Amino acid sequence: MSALIEGLVVAHLGKGIAVEVGENLDTEAKATPGSIILCQTLRKLDTVVVGDRVLISLSSPEQGRIEQLLPRRSVLQRPSRGEQIRPVAANIDTIFVVFAAEPECDFLLLDQYLAICENCNIDAALVFNKIDLPHAESVERELQNYLALGYSLHRVSANLGIGMPELQNVLSTQTSLFAGQSGVGKSSLTNALLPDKTLKINSVSETTRHGRHTTTAATLYHLPGGGDLIDSPGVAIFGLAGLSEAQLAWGYREFHPYIGQCRFNDCRHVNDKDCAVREAAENGAIPISRYRRFLKLREKMPLANRA
Repeated sequence: MSALIEGLVVAHLGKGIAVEVGENLDTEAKATPGSIILCQTLRKLDTVVVGDRVLISLSSPEQGRIEQLLPRRSVLQRPSRGEQIRPVAANIDTIFVVFAAEPECDFLLLDQYLAICENCNIDAALVFNKIDLPHAESVERELQNYLALGYSLHRVSANLGIGMPELQNVLSTQTSLFAGQSGVGKSSLTNALLPDKTLKINSVSETTRHGRHTTTAATLYHLPGGGDLIDSPGVAIFGLAGLSEAQLAWGYREFHPYIGQCRFNDCRHVNDKDCAVREAAENGAIPISRYRRFLKLREKMPLANRA
């Protein structure tokens, strides 16, 4: 077998996987640095997803096989059939949770995203889009809770360009993904950051001999100003992704100082005796609105994941 080449998974194309090979290729390699190789994968490998670093072997200058999946620093998962979970993207540094003045902000969904990030070695940040539109004072009060917990907040308008240079600067040093409820403008943000996005999709498709619009899942783009953006329409809702009840509680940063003070190690933080988390919510030490949303998310969890 010829020497293995390291590459980056940038898209799924039909049954093939598009892998971008690095700039530092062996002189005997049959591929051009920076080119896209259409690959199949060894059956014994775990599911390969966009963002993965892999080692491939070449069968021709444009085709190859994924031989090895390199270690991941993070992986985002979503529920699949039969209460299983499957990975959808890997090696993400930050998930930017997008919300807007319209439609009305779903803080329950926002908390769900943040709880997953806290348990997946992925940073989280907030993007308030359509900032040019009026919004309720109650939204600002809720946002102060997140700022107090250390989450960064970017106020932008993708359509008017407000705040976009600052957001681009933050994105330029990492691999990012946008998540959020439908209608908040994730596509508008992506299009503003990637004005030639359609051109890039077609280029990948043509290079790998596939027709246009064949991407079926996430796609990784290199941003013009630096950094990578994984565009994945399929993760608008990625559920609680197999979190246990204890992990859900850990997903709330403000609970951390109190979890160890509960009387019982397996405290559910509901009606348990001497629950320090519930008491902190009742006396205002942690936001009561966030605590109530924790209880709602707990009720949404499969019974098998609860204590």
